[in-house]
Amino acid sequence: MSSATPLDDSYFDYCPWDFERRATPEQRMAQAGRQRRLTDRGATFGPQCFVSAAAGVFPDSLQMGANCYIAGHAYVTGELTTGSDCTVNPYATVRGRVVLGDGVRIGAHSSLLGFNHGFAADRPVHRQPLTSKGITVGEDVWIGSNVVVLDGVTIGDHCVIGAGAVVTKDVPPWTVTAGNPARPVRDRRAGRTSAGGTTPGALGLADAVARFADQAREQAAAVIDRCWNAEAGRYTDRPGAPATVRAHCDAIEIADLLLGSPPPQMSGTEHAERLRSLQDPATGLVPEYGPDGGPGALPAPSSDGWVEDPAAEYHVLSVGYALGLLGSRFAHPVHVAARLTAAQLTARLDALPWRTRAWTAGAWVDCFATAAYRNAELRDGPAAPGTLEALFGWLLTRADPTTGLWGAAGPTTHARLHLVNGGYRLIRGSFAQFGLQVPYTERMVDTVLAHSRDPRWFSPGRENACNVLDVAHPLWLAGQHSDYRAAEARTWAEQQLPRILDRWQAGAGFGFGQAGEGGGPGHRPGLQGTEMWLAIIWLLADIAGVAGRLDYRPRGVHRPEPGPSPALTPPC
Repeated sequence: MSSATPLDDSYFDYCPWDFERRATPEQRMAQAGRQRRLTDRGATFGPQCFVSAAAGVFPDSLQMGANCYIAGHAYVTGELTTGSDCTVNPYATVRGRVVLGDGVRIGAHSSLLGFNHGFAADRPVHRQPLTSKGITVGEDVWIGSNVVVLDGVTIGDHCVIGAGAVVTKDVPPWTVTAGNPARPVRDRRAGRTSAGGTTPGALGLADAVARFADQAREQAAAVIDRCWNAEAGRYTDRPGAPATVRAHCDAIEIADLLLGSPPPQMSGTEHAERLRSLQDPATGLVPEYGPDGGPGALPAPSSDGWVEDPAAEYHVLSVGYALGLLGSRFAHPVHVAARLTAAQLTARLDALPWRTRAWTAGAWVDCFATAAYRNAELRDGPAAPGTLEALFGWLLTRADPTTGLWGAAGPTTHARLHLVNGGYRLIRGSFAQFGLQVPYTERMVDTVLAHSRDPRWFSPGRENACNVLDVAHPLWLAGQHSDYRAAEARTWAEQQLPRILDRWQAGAGFGFGQAGEGGGPGHRPGLQGTEMWLAIIWLLADIAGVAGRLDYRPRGVHRPEPGPSPALTPPC
């Protein structure tokens, strides 16, 4: 067909990429009028956009970047925001709250459904309430034809979603995924040897992590069941150990990672109600089990109202995220955090043992920041006015520009151990959970890499889950913003992974540490060790560029990215 031959309007409905090059002046005027009518209803368009007259475009909000198009017979409703160079091809459906990064291709007949409704038996389906968590798609993503992406999913940068896939879970960056439900097929970077890519030697590592993941999934139910005390109706970390609240939460996280469902000993609703019932309504904390199997007693509050109880403080993390995985949330605000004023918070931060026990100080910040996050989830306000500003202001001005962390290295017997471990806990609950960048990223990398070479904590037979996690997460987090010393981080991850994978014990999971190594719940396999090492394996695999072969991504306490926005979480 000659480029000088005028084209019928229907041609551009199906080949909109030709509009800028081949449309007549009359067709351009008609397109400008179509966009003007949408603009009058609040839409915005970058330059060189196209919206087919044959498309059903009825949005509540529409913002399109430059060089984007909506092709013929596409159906767009709800709230759509796109970057530049995005395409919605013929017969595609985009509904609900959907955000696209730059360079996203949505194939013909695909559906991005950023909303949902219930199907409980108490009313007809058409009368069920609507919910919307939204869909987020990163940059440089190709979504093939006949794909369905469900509400709540995040697709990372540089992904490819194979034709016909049904995407029900988040997709990590660089992943090629396919199937129903969609599963990772490979890392898009596989075979690259340039900086940031996967080296040929890592391809064998990719196969090893894939074999491990298949084995872990096959044995996950047995790992959880061996730690279920049927007589007491409680979970223990390992057979013979006492029942703990954390063990219940670890079982939920392991089941979510490997089974995609709650632990089989109870329904999801029963798990959630069990955990919710343990929360103390006066303080908002969750104490450890008492002698009768119910909630235990809490200490008397301090003068500022805070309750000093290490187990209850950690349960702000473990119970809160376990409930989130079950689609639930705390029954009450965490009052001890909500009641702290900015002045009380600053005084407490000043009094923490930063010079001698940086781990203890960082753990407290993790608890408070997570409590504020959970309170926001309940629409109860994150804390007293100005408290979060006071927290981050204090952290930003107290970070050490030479180490990138907080506090001091401590006695020579521990060197950087408490500094790095406390830094991870602090960063996890504050900067990472709220999606903020740490102030001295490169110095943090220098410190944790130096620590990772200490043979007291990082040599065969010496590693435990805490120590490896507290290096792996900062390295992973830094790698999201910078390639500073990325090759060294990748080498360290590639060295750690084979040793860790070999420690899996059939039907029992991972031990927290190794025989002869102190700390934590010990070397015998249990739920805490299994949950933590599964998260560590994902972090290390992602640093090494092979995480797509695991087909899981942590979503609980040890999730790598910010927590989901509380405003998008539907009520329990």
